[in-house]
Amino acid sequence: MAVLECKDLCKQYGRMPALDHVSFAVEPGHIVGLLGPNGSGKTTLIKLANGLLTPTAGSILVCGTEPGVESHAQVSYLPERTAIPTWMSTEQLVDFYQDFYQDFRKEAAEEMLHHLGIQPRQRIKQMSKGTREKVQLIMVMSRAAKLYLLDEPIGGVDPATRDYILSTIIGNYNPEGAVMISTHLISDVEKVLDEVLFLNQGRLMLQSSVDDIREEKGMSVDALFREVFKC
Repeated sequence: MAVLECKDLCKQYGRMPALDHVSFAVEPGHIVGLLGPNGSGKTTLIKLANGLLTPTAGSILVCGTEPGVESHAQVSYLPERTAIPTWMSTEQLVDFYQDFYQDFRKEAAEEMLHHLGIQPRQRIKQMSKGTREKVQLIMVMSRAAKLYLLDEPIGGVDPATRDYILSTIIGNYNPEGAVMISTHLISDVEKVLDEVLFLNQGRLMLQSSVDDIREEKGMSVDALFREVFKC
């Protein structure tokens, strides 16, 4: 069964189409890049998959069910902006996630936090922006979810932090699940992707494996992206 499946998915804001008859499926065990320029519909798609928005038409299924209470237990979501409570200590944050999510792996989270040198009683508000983003990612990736939805996880951070974020994703996601990474920073994320979806103005332009792009097109995903979306 597909972890995420869309059929003729449409979303409009007033008269403006954000997604226009988008159809695709994501299978377990894959890391998928949701790629497109700003305003292409990436965040809208991720919010629909997480149940934060409802479709105008068409369907979207997470593990065979419509996004809602049941799917929330199977989806681990990293929003574009940091959303963890800043008044908490890391110890309190770990306990909060453990209480809230049955699939939360406390030992994995504590090990990653320790590796970063973050003390259990250190408060989130005392951390730098980059460290907060790492902590939030650790919380998200410490769940044994079926679908990880990561909205611009490497945007606005330095190259060393990007490398840490990508290695954390690869090393900690549930192999029985799938990861969807929304980004416009193709060259940085390409090395971890199995498959890509190209979105432009709400339409799906391409769904392909990274290997097929390299073999059939003779170019990198980044080079193909630049060709498809050149001004």
